[in-house]
Amino acid sequence: MSKIKTAVSLYSLQTEYINKRMNFEEAMRFVKDTGAEGVEVLPDQMIKGSPNPSAETIGNWNKIVAETGLKPVIADVFLNSNLYKNRKLTKRECIDLLIEEIKQANKLGIKLIRLVSMVPYWVCEPLLPYCEEYDVTIALEIHAGMAFDVPETLAFIEEMKRIDSKYIGLVIDTGIFCRKFPRVVRNYEINNGASAEMFDYIDGLFEKGTDLHQVIKANGGFPDDFKAVIKTKEDQMFAPLCDGFENYSYNVLDDLMPYIKHFHFKMFEMTAVGDEYSMDYKGLLQYLHDHDYDGYVATEYEGNRFTLPGLPVQEKEQIAAHQKYLTECLAEIQG
Repeated sequence: MSKIKTAVSLYSLQTEYINKRMNFEEAMRFVKDTGAEGVEVLPDQMIKGSPNPSAETIGNWNKIVAETGLKPVIADVFLNSNLYKNRKLTKRECIDLLIEEIKQANKLGIKLIRLVSMVPYWVCEPLLPYCEEYDVTIALEIHAGMAFDVPETLAFIEEMKRIDSKYIGLVIDTGIFCRKFPRVVRNYEINNGASAEMFDYIDGLFEKGTDLHQVIKANGGFPDDFKAVIKTKEDQMFAPLCDGFENYSYNVLDDLMPYIKHFHFKMFEMTAVGDEYSMDYKGLLQYLHDHDYDGYVATEYEGNRFTLPGLPVQEKEQIAAHQKYLTECLAEIQG
């Protein structure tokens, strides 16, 4: 029996936060008001002094968590291996940075860390003793454009299976399960000077059950008929990014379900009829229910960055609509 719970990633409120329309405490209270049970936090952005917050900062964090009743589910961690202009960080430096993140998560009462996509497999074994000591799991994000045909991702999955510890797993970003190319992305790029023909081509691929990423993989690069619809300078700039919206079948997760710790429910546009334009979230929730998933699915709104000039960014409205839809789907699926 599944025990699927909803959360909101504070990444979804980045415009409100960055523009100081909402501070950290207000963001947490908003998440609570949506009905979500959990919250996903970005310590680098919102926890002062991260990864070594002061006792005062931790005290304030604990106060907000207690007052809202939110479950601090997961911390987003970025391995900044390019801190220096003249070199990348050594393996030892990378591992030491992640050890500090594990210790911080423990202080904040967070038991799961999302490692950004492409974090190398070789961090797993040296981090495992710290994960066990501080009771914090590390989980690599599987993200569109960097998913199951990328060597770095496959190497991490192989190492994860070899070690086979409850403290090493995966976070799935549902950008790999687009069923349509996001309409807000199309409209935004056309407004910037991209051609409708390029997006018509990509929409056609989704209608056929595939995507540009798979076409590029099969062709060894852009096929000639796609090159023919790349007409403007904006097309040339954005075309390489269009393979970051993938159309995998849910069964790609079948053998990975025991290792999946968390989901980013990527969201670009909630529609007037109540669902998300480019994703079949009801179908995905049914799949997770059928596979007895016990964990959180977190709203991660990214339509904010594709808001047309002159229009307000509707982060709060979109997040609330998404949480409402997920709750309705779960009530029907889980009872």
